[in-house]
Amino acid sequence: MATLQIYSTVTCPWCDKAKAWMQSEGIAYEEIDVTSDEAKQQELIALTHQRTVPVLVNNGAYVIGFDPAKIKALLAA
Repeated sequence: MATLQIYSTVTCPWCDKAKAWMQSEGIAYEEIDVTSDEAKQQELIALTHQRTVPVLVNNGAYVIGFDPAKIKALLAA
């Protein structure tokens, strides 16, 4: 299974839910905390044209928000 990247913040409850779900599913992920990293914030905005988190990225494709079905589809793509 691919390693996802998750853009998140320390105060985002949906980010926490997404990470807990991925852990329970055995899905490896790399967390990118955009809380105080302006370069990573700009990277996220360039990718999605939004400031919303969580954003899960796999091979350039992404899902905004916590949606297990969409995340599974992202991994299958």
